[in-house]
Amino acid sequence: MKRDTRKYSMRSAALVALYCFYGFSAAAYVSTGIKRARDLGVPFEGTPGNRNAITDVRGVEVGQTTLIEGEGRLIVGQGPVRTGVTAIFPLGKENSNTPVPAAVYAFNGNGEMTGAAWVEESGFLEGPVLLTNTLSVGITRDAVVEWGTRKFPDTQNFSLPVVAETWDGELNDIDGFHVKKEDVFNAMDRATSGAVEEGNVGGGTGNRAFGFKAGIGTASRVIAIGEDRLCLAALVQANFARRDNLIVAGVPVGKEISDLQPEFHKEVEKEGSILIVIATDAPLLSQQLKRVAKRAALGVARTGGVSTNSSGDLFIAFSTAVPVPAGMHQQWSTLRNDALDPLLAATPQAIEEAIINALVAAKTMEGIDNNTFYALPHERLREVLRKYNRLLGN
Repeated sequence: MKRDTRKYSMRSAALVALYCFYGFSAAAYVSTGIKRARDLGVPFEGTPGNRNAITDVRGVEVGQTTLIEGEGRLIVGQGPVRTGVTAIFPLGKENSNTPVPAAVYAFNGNGEMTGAAWVEESGFLEGPVLLTNTLSVGITRDAVVEWGTRKFPDTQNFSLPVVAETWDGELNDIDGFHVKKEDVFNAMDRATSGAVEEGNVGGGTGNRAFGFKAGIGTASRVIAIGEDRLCLAALVQANFARRDNLIVAGVPVGKEISDLQPEFHKEVEKEGSILIVIATDAPLLSQQLKRVAKRAALGVARTGGVSTNSSGDLFIAFSTAVPVPAGMHQQWSTLRNDALDPLLAATPQAIEEAIINALVAAKTMEGIDNNTFYALPHERLREVLRKYNRLLGN
């Protein structure tokens, strides 16, 4: 089976070196060459960071394992396989034994996020956040525990890891349990602070949104609060919503591009789920992070998502500004509640763009029984935006 871990090619590494040599930001270079929403002229509010990714928050690392194998008729246990794993470390692999302030919010709970009860109770996230498919939550959770206890002997911080899921059974042999322990280890071991691949990768490999192919997307916002320059960013695993609801930058794109509908050998569920991971370097308490996590729903709404009965819309927010140990006490420095407005405004901005980035980056994919999700057509998207006078750089 092909275990596509999406490593940089030698050519990509050389291009990154040239970017650095000539003074351009290597962080802005995306190895895949896939265009992002801003590259197509989609207008968004707010100022992005260098990468326009969750890794703009200092310390955050992301690793992904992408599993793509086979084609044609579904044979359970053999394929076709269209799935994977995405790992997000708040403080990087080497500091993953340090808990960070965090909060969770279930906008609609038709989904699973393990460890959420302890995050809610304690106010901290212990270890990374892992995203995968619905039936691979168990093995992913067990692999995280094993990885953590091997790396940090005698730790208790990996006992209740956070693992969340979306259903990819429309393209993937989900009952075949193709995610293995080694795939989870690989995603975690390869986590870096560089550019984040989007679209048909990691836990989002077999996902769709608004009737188009989707998957992983990310975006960031840089804001000023007083003299502080802070960053808030999001990563989404998008697998939700109906075509006619799709809105891009305020434009009813789903109604304008009504063809290229999914092709299935039999009727499938029209709705799905979205997972959202929010990171910030702003010093926030867990109660404040809960307020940030709730605003993720506004970002979903900006794209047209309405969170139906069958949608698992699960959000987690964390801060990389950890308290300083002082004996049996911890010294905290946090923002006042009345200073939070720029962060609350940046949250839906980043999530809206992350969702559209997931759509723009994704490519047409066939899966089990030749089920097909088509990519959002870039030029037609530009035409629709132009029609409504919303295209940048006409």
